[in-house]
Amino acid sequence: MEKRRRVVVTGMGILCPTGNTVAEAWHNAAQGITGIGPIRRFDTSNLENHFGGEVKNFDPEKALGRREARRTDRFTQMALVAAMSAVTDAALTITPEMEYQCGAIIGTGIGGIASIFASTSTFYTRGSRAVSPLLVPMMLPDAASARVSMHYKLRGPNYAISTACATGNNCIGEATEHIRHGRANVVLAGSSEAALEPITIASFNNMTAISRRNAEPERASRPFDLDRDGFVVAEGAAVLVLEELSHAQARGAKIYAEILGYGHTSDAYHITAPLETGEGAAEAVRLSLADANLSAQQIDYINAHGTGTPLNDRSETLALKDALGDTAYDIPISSTKSVTGHLMGAAGSVEAIFTIMAINDGFIPPTVNLDNPDPECDLNYTPHVGIARKIDIAMSNSFGFGGHNAVLIFGKYSDGTT
Repeated sequence: MEKRRRVVVTGMGILCPTGNTVAEAWHNAAQGITGIGPIRRFDTSNLENHFGGEVKNFDPEKALGRREARRTDRFTQMALVAAMSAVTDAALTITPEMEYQCGAIIGTGIGGIASIFASTSTFYTRGSRAVSPLLVPMMLPDAASARVSMHYKLRGPNYAISTACATGNNCIGEATEHIRHGRANVVLAGSSEAALEPITIASFNNMTAISRRNAEPERASRPFDLDRDGFVVAEGAAVLVLEELSHAQARGAKIYAEILGYGHTSDAYHITAPLETGEGAAEAVRLSLADANLSAQQIDYINAHGTGTPLNDRSETLALKDALGDTAYDIPISSTKSVTGHLMGAAGSVEAIFTIMAINDGFIPPTVNLDNPDPECDLNYTPHVGIARKIDIAMSNSFGFGGHNAVLIFGKYSDGTT
């Protein structure tokens, strides 16, 4: 049997509602400082929802140059900037000799919706000849992964995964598998979403999936609270540099964490609703523990999917009880979506970074707005204020429309000498 290679995280980059650097985004999440507020980037007067989780102070032309910015959708722009930050953080140089052992797996739930929406309007108002020939490469879900690959000459595994809100975790998990089995030494893994757009907000509103707390947007994302009324649409991107351990050691890289486990399943039930019993999610949790060769008692923290929808939060609670037994009551859990909103395809990769930072800082971020806990969501969801605690091993859950369930387990890196 082949020996499974160890995979570590050596660089991280992020753009999300709580900040555009890892330090800023994590600080605000850890302190319960929300990034949710009124939408400023476009007019919301014709919408029933006027708030969301925006990425602020992001100028794609300044970050990428005018030509690159004009030829890419916002989700690709954010992914490329996050990847650049991650590579810089990792102090990684891709040499020609490394190219075929380096890859990019960067996904999205929705892709270039802003480009599609704008070009559709152009088509109906100005005619077919006015539609940009760049629309197709701008809207394609693989555009972000392709652009990152071209930017760094990554000629190994390169593709996009689209599993709705489980996308980020699936990208990181599948990248881990490539490295474990020798198909790559380095993979830039993560996801991006720029679906904070009028057409998307209107659709989510009409399916009654999102909160309508226009009067108090900072209190709208309420995971596990009895008064929750849906998730908050958000945008952003996060990319992690995953590296085979000996490759990272050989170049003296700093190591943030090790990826210990990955489990994924399908509910095979409904296009939007989770299985109310949480059965599919529970099995993904069990598979991640088995993959990591860990017991429930060894998990020190869980970053929950915790979207703030009535069905999801209840089913996730049931899933954790099913998979972890009575230990579920002892593990501190939180939902950082309470301050970021729901980044959909980008949620998993953003929350992976928060989970890794929780391990590094020994700090569990809070679930804000948990004022009136739902009796059916009766686990320790760390209300209001984060807590300092030694964390060696942490889990991060992502469950998506279509019944996609993906769970990652991260551990504090140890060389085995202590």
